[in-house]
Amino acid sequence: MRKTATGPALAALAAAQFLVVLGNSIVNVALPQIRDGAGLSDGGTPWVVNAYGLAFGALLLAGGRAADLLGHRRLLLGGLAVFGTASAASGLASSAGVLITARAVQGMGAAAIAPAALAVVMGLFPPGPGRGRALGVWGAVSGAGGAAGVLLGGLLAQAWGWRALFFAVTAGTFAVLVAVALGTPHAQPRRGGRFDPLGTLTITLSLTGLVWGLSTARAQGWTDGRVLGALALAAVLGAVFVLVERRHPDPLVPPRLVRGGRVAAGNVLMALFGSVWLALFFFLPLYQQEVLGESPLLTGLGQLPLAGAIMVGSALSPRLTAGLGSRRTLLSALLVQAAGTLWLARISAGSSYLADVLGPSVLIGLGLSVAFIQLTDLSMNEVAKEDSGTAGGLVNTSRQVGGAIGLAFLATLAGSVTAGSSSPQLQALTDGYRAAFAASAAVLLATAVLAAYLTRSTGRNPEMRTIDETAPVIVRLSTTIDAPIERVWALHTGIDAWPSWNGDIAIATLSGPVEPGSSFRWTTHGLDITSTVFEVVPGERIVWGGPAGGIDGVHVWTFTADGDRVTVRTEESWAGAPVEAAAEQLGQALHASLESWLAALKTRAEQPA
Repeated sequence: MRKTATGPALAALAAAQFLVVLGNSIVNVALPQIRDGAGLSDGGTPWVVNAYGLAFGALLLAGGRAADLLGHRRLLLGGLAVFGTASAASGLASSAGVLITARAVQGMGAAAIAPAALAVVMGLFPPGPGRGRALGVWGAVSGAGGAAGVLLGGLLAQAWGWRALFFAVTAGTFAVLVAVALGTPHAQPRRGGRFDPLGTLTITLSLTGLVWGLSTARAQGWTDGRVLGALALAAVLGAVFVLVERRHPDPLVPPRLVRGGRVAAGNVLMALFGSVWLALFFFLPLYQQEVLGESPLLTGLGQLPLAGAIMVGSALSPRLTAGLGSRRTLLSALLVQAAGTLWLARISAGSSYLADVLGPSVLIGLGLSVAFIQLTDLSMNEVAKEDSGTAGGLVNTSRQVGGAIGLAFLATLAGSVTAGSSSPQLQALTDGYRAAFAASAAVLLATAVLAAYLTRSTGRNPEMRTIDETAPVIVRLSTTIDAPIERVWALHTGIDAWPSWNGDIAIATLSGPVEPGSSFRWTTHGLDITSTVFEVVPGERIVWGGPAGGIDGVHVWTFTADGDRVTVRTEESWAGAPVEAAAEQLGQALHASLESWLAALKTRAEQPA
């Protein structure tokens, strides 16, 4: 792999993610123009948005898996080509059917872009300050894309008409495609994996039924026969998917991906968080236009403080994590966002933007951006490189499906409150929006409580060590080894024999058994290290480390067996003044060293005995 300047590469990848968000948000304020220009019915107009969201949400898992098997960069470039071409077709559409079909194809392209681009980012930036800053940029474009879409959509539609929206996205997409092609490294796709066609088909159809049913329920009601049928079909196909995955040797979502706990927790929390995210960008522009009487352009300009707060929060996130730790940063961000959303629940028909919308928007933007970055990191940080596309598809699916469920229920709540209100029309609309914002705040508070529980300390013996989440350098990696757990464990804990299979280790000596309190000496990369064993759970977990030369390092290794396949996860934290002085360089060096260690362990363990 050639050496790549990470700055231009990150800019190109972030621009790709921005396009995914922009592709949906840019059409919202121009829907009346699109309806009239393309000859859409009132019932067909929402499908300009729904067709994109339906294809995107249903195919994210398949897109992530395809990225792992075909190559992250290759699928990203293909997704961008499909996305840009479909956007051009949308702008040229002469009928409602062509427009909606083109929007669905554009959503398919987005489903390839999002997980593949995130996987490339995670591969370019090892855990540590560099990755924190990269995810900050990722969070900024992901959050600001929704607000920017409202503004750009209003500007373009007012100046040149609705077709200009799609042509602008087309031009931007092919510019990004060139930037990605020139600025990101070539990499070999995963070897040995197999595609799971039946699992892909069942989960895609299940998600299609779920998202379609939820989208239709907003307009037709929950008792509509088509809605009930779609949701029932989604449930049945979801159950079939689980059965298929249990029997497939290389399933679409490998069990090892969620067995460690952090990935599963991150996706559950992201689904709850997403249920509020999508609803916010749906209800706030509606309130500004329908109650405050703002034009589409003024509504778009009113989103700028929200977008600015998202960018500020994204820039602050790495510093907050370094000072507070990831857990407290996540909880604080969710509470700040909940406070801003609860503030919005105080709006009235006589409110003004400056007094009642600006302040909450800033709080929401700050909290939303930091929480999104923390949840993305929680969902991706322990994932092996060969699974990063699938993990990216999974976390994006969680956010999209959570958003569809949340918007369906919150829209139903708002509609019910408005319909049951005896107030004048504008106040009745406002009552519905207030109920939606209040419910969103409650969901965020519940998410914070659940996050506190899922990310809590495991309650181990306080004398035992674990990594320091506030350390300036944290490295997390994993790999999957096709060998029995007994062989993998024996190799890893046979410390005296390390130099025989790990070329980075010159000397390794241990006096006595590997048990808590024992110590061993080892030399790697010219460093002479003495480590203490803190904890041993045979076949499952070993922890060692200790202070030396002003540096406190902790190494945590966990082993999860699945038949004759073992997932090995490693976590390291390094703290102390020498580390703080060169955190980024040390983080990159440790990441490379651990990758080499895992590769050597895998090679030796998979050799015939």
